Amino acid sequence: MLETLAVATMLFLIMDPLGNLPIFMSVLKGIEPKRKTKVVLRELIIALVILMVFLHSGQAVLDFLQIEQETVSIAGGIILFIIALRMIFPKPGGIMNLPEGEEPFIVPLAVPMIAGPSTMAALILIANQEPNQMTKWSIALFAAWCASALILMMSNKVHKWLGEKGLRAIERLMGMILIMIAIQMLLNGVTSFVHHIMQNS
Repeated sequence: MLETLAVATMLFLIMDPLGNLPIFMSVLKGIEPKRKTKVVLRELIIALVILMVFLHSGQAVLDFLQIEQETVSIAGGIILFIIALRMIFPKPGGIMNLPEGEEPFIVPLAVPMIAGPSTMAALILIANQEPNQMTKWSIALFAAWCASALILMMSNKVHKWLGEKGLRAIERLMGMILIMIAIQMLLNGVTSFVHHIMQNS
């Protein structure tokens, strides 16, 4: 249970719904309120399907490409570290630097805002480490998605309640936590790689 909660928390931090909130509001600002809710819900469901498929088929891709677990762990740690730095030191336009646009379909809200490369990398790593616990990881992913969906569906209320400064502060806090997770992931990969070399020498 605790392991599932830890993975769900990590995925929630990577999805960064609070950090993406201003971008969602910017992309959808020209859409009627009733239609906006339907669009957000549609994009959230598309993102969930993509992430679930990625969680359950990511290992097959790794096997086909002959990529080892240590490689995924190190690469995942680097990607998460970069994303976390962007959360702490944001640029105009948000983490993904996306422009405003018309009503979106899949891009940019479902992918890469919700189902982004960092989330996909984390799912590959999780599935690769314990492939026999896919039910547990699916529950963790769904829990993180539900929490993110709740925040994004209530975007106007959350934004009004926290304000711009509150959103920035929480995003930086999430970034700090994510940096620690990224470094631990990187260290685990390096340790596993060194141990693997020592065993084969």
